[in-house]
Amino acid sequence: MYVTAPQMADLMPDARQLLSDEPEMESTLHYQQLALLVSCLEWHWRERQDFFIGANLTVWYSHQQLRRRDFRGPDFFLVLDTSPEPRNSWVVWEEGGRYPDLIIELLSNSTAAIDRADKKSLYQNIFRTPEYFWFSPETLEFQGFRLVDKTYQPIPPDEQGHLPSQVLGLRLGVVEGQLRYFETSGTLVPTPTESALHEIQHAEREREHAEQERARADQEHARAEQERLRAEQANQHAEHLAQRLRELGVDPDQP
Repeated sequence: MYVTAPQMADLMPDARQLLSDEPEMESTLHYQQLALLVSCLEWHWRERQDFFIGANLTVWYSHQQLRRRDFRGPDFFLVLDTSPEPRNSWVVWEEGGRYPDLIIELLSNSTAAIDRADKKSLYQNIFRTPEYFWFSPETLEFQGFRLVDKTYQPIPPDEQGHLPSQVLGLRLGVVEGQLRYFETSGTLVPTPTESALHEIQHAEREREHAEQERARADQEHARAEQERLRAEQANQHAEHLAQRLRELGVDPDQP
């Protein structure tokens, strides 16, 4: 039977004993994809301190699970309205009974069948996780589900083929073989590296613009100086002519 959070706290009061023991990721593609999902969201929400991201981290939730040592760790999960402090695992009864608000599984040849069936059932019926997505870095299979009346229903894609996430307030979509976050406007949410590159490019554009403005200002100054010299030369020429007329006994000031 399912054991409640208070009962579990009595059975295993020291949650520090519960460590994560998840298997290694299937491939470099899986590692890269997981790192991308974590780093990108952390960077996008860098001003926030009210969420926790678990990456290949065990979720402990029942006595039966403890006895069987049945490690259940989503590849990626998000819990909102909690502290971001590091954890050895996610222990539900130590977190006020909180389960993940969003889960993403990265499909592989050895886990795809479990992710599509057993884990989907677990997240739907036990975790009650509002949103569940899976993605294959190899085949690019991508699907998302939202809990509606206690049952996962497929999330329909938008006009760009992205799946909206109410939990994230963002959209998820595949671009260049990777699962990425998008703003509701469709703009790609940048990684820290992309953001830094964007800042460098923006600074470079600003520098180029400033140089162009400085060059235009220099040209305007040069033109003004040329006009001043022409005017000075014209005055000197007029004065020279006036002096010649005076020498000839002609008053140049008389009409």
